Amino acid sequence: MWYKKTIPCPAKCPHSEYDVITISLVPIPFRSSALTQERNSLFEYPMERLAAIIREIGFTCTACAKCCTREFNGHVFLLDRDVATVRSIDPEALEPAPDPEFCDQNGTFYVSGYALKAKTDEHGSCWFLENGRCRIYDSRFAICRIYPYMLHREPDETGKVDWRQISGLNHHGEYGQVIPDEEAIASARETKEYENAFLTQEISFLECIQEHFARHKLRHVQKIYDDRMRAFVKGGVIRVMVYYDGGFEEHLIRND
Repeated sequence: MWYKKTIPCPAKCPHSEYDVITISLVPIPFRSSALTQERNSLFEYPMERLAAIIREIGFTCTACAKCCTREFNGHVFLLDRDVATVRSIDPEALEPAPDPEFCDQNGTFYVSGYALKAKTDEHGSCWFLENGRCRIYDSRFAICRIYPYMLHREPDETGKVDWRQISGLNHHGEYGQVIPDEEAIASARETKEYENAFLTQEISFLECIQEHFARHKLRHVQKIYDDRMRAFVKGGVIRVMVYYDGGFEEHLIRND
């Protein structure tokens, strides 16, 4: 469940959809269009097809907790509704999601949401993981509830863009178990609902950043992005504006 999505280059962009591109250099309208197209495709993807894949894989969690570590899965990106839950439980568990999408000419970064903090142990365990168990399991977040299921388009190791339905296949849990039809349909429905919410949040972020840049006469500058990131890696401080609930929240982050 620790991940941050990428999107294929839209068809009208001057790149091939199979190219490896710097996403921040793709014009905002193209990015919004690509995400909207993916969301439309998501609506069209048959629920029964995803449910059939879930039954075919037959995944069963063995409570190994691998998916709850940065070592295995990167980071947990939170929907706005999950951010509200975290703040009601432990606000210290929040941090700006990594890899900001934009940096303006003044050196301010912008990112589309929050992520969960990880502990400083060797595996980068989730903030809420204790003795191999989630201490807020009954209130766990949307991505945690649907994992390892997913339904979005991204490139594979060869660069081919296609639907991805399962995360971490054959790296955790058990497979070939019997999944009842009702459970498979419920999991498929919840997965589609999550993916729709994620795409909707990303589209809203792009719309907000476009309006913010236009109003304040700002623009994304890749060189400043790269220079500030190099300085940050060496121990600097960056200003990050995090998108949440239709606006931006300011954070100063120091890399000690």
